[in-house]
Amino acid sequence: MFREWTQRVGSAVPRGFSRYYILQQLNAEPHTGKEIIDSAVEASSGEWKPSPGLIYPLLGRLLDEGLIEESKNGKYQITDDGKRILTEMKNWKMNMQDQMKTLKTMMDLGKFMGMDVLERITILGNLLSSNVEKMTERETTKYKKFLESELKKVNDIMKNEAKKSK
Repeated sequence: MFREWTQRVGSAVPRGFSRYYILQQLNAEPHTGKEIIDSAVEASSGEWKPSPGLIYPLLGRLLDEGLIEESKNGKYQITDDGKRILTEMKNWKMNMQDQMKTLKTMMDLGKFMGMDVLERITILGNLLSSNVEKMTERETTKYKKFLESELKKVNDIMKNEAKKSK
């Protein structure tokens, strides 16, 4: 799917990423336009080579917006406003990652969570059963409650999956 999307838009990076990448690079240290292009090629192992026709107009817009400034030696550096925007972009990125993680968890949860819980119970059960005679009554009771709790979770997951498949 991602490959199809990149073929449609003709780029190895999503729209808007170049702006973020430039601000991120300039936040680390001042760069020329060529240094930004070279670092993108290196960081992507050659998968993304932004053209000067992309980078220089974008640098011009970032200058106009006051997010970067150009020094006398021809290097661009990020401004305080640019740092603020970069922080907002990073926060947005983290929120998106959290949302994607939640969606992935929800999609994988049902079938695979039940299998994972069963596997962990089996491993723990094998480990503890070999030492059960050494356990105190309190530890044995705690172990039994844990197993009953995990079994209930597995049953609940299986019931929910059965309802979804109807």
